[in-house]
Amino acid sequence: MPAAGEHHPAFEEYCECIYELAEDDVEIIQARMADRLQVSRPAVSEMIRKLEAEGLVTNAESIELTPAGHELAQRVVRRHRLAERFLTDVLKLSWAEAHHEAGKWEHIMSENVEEAIDDLLGSPTTCPHGNPIPGSDYVEPDSAPLSDQAVGQEFTVRRIPEELEFTPGLLEFLEESSLRPGCSGVITASSPDGTMTVEIDGRHVGVGAFASERIMVTA
Repeated sequence: MPAAGEHHPAFEEYCECIYELAEDDVEIIQARMADRLQVSRPAVSEMIRKLEAEGLVTNAESIELTPAGHELAQRVVRRHRLAERFLTDVLKLSWAEAHHEAGKWEHIMSENVEEAIDDLLGSPTTCPHGNPIPGSDYVEPDSAPLSDQAVGQEFTVRRIPEELEFTPGLLEFLEESSLRPGCSGVITASSPDGTMTVEIDGRHVGVGAFASERIMVTA
């Protein structure tokens, strides 16, 4: 059972989901939460009622975290992103493996372990995908979607939003294609269907509209 002041992992998962959807400026609706969490819509509806009863969300005109829910979500997200950074930087796991494992660590990591990982890594400000670690000294870069860049424009990848992390196979593709935060390339072509072709790390890579509209870069 959760200790005093803690919550069931399912509550943490839902608050984390709401937090990340809001972070990516995605409309928070039950259908989208069901897709993200891979559960049924009735299950989401039932859990939202429980979260309301716990004082973690409000669900009047839209689903929103209360201050208590936001605090819970930030704690879970911080631990998830620190775990991802540790698993990739220290243990050298792939992005996809680290994302999967961090989903377990976020619910069981103690404050002491959290602080130890943060100290070991030198207090990182982002996860491996460039998403901010709550409680860090993160400064938002002046970035824009890859899809907004013109052919011939040089760019540097800054952030892979959480929405793309939940798209099957996409993390593996982005990591293998060097579409990682800090990597630079140039736009070589743009198709009417929204596909962008980029040259990065000596290779030409096609990036579909769904991803190119969400990958954040600086010119």
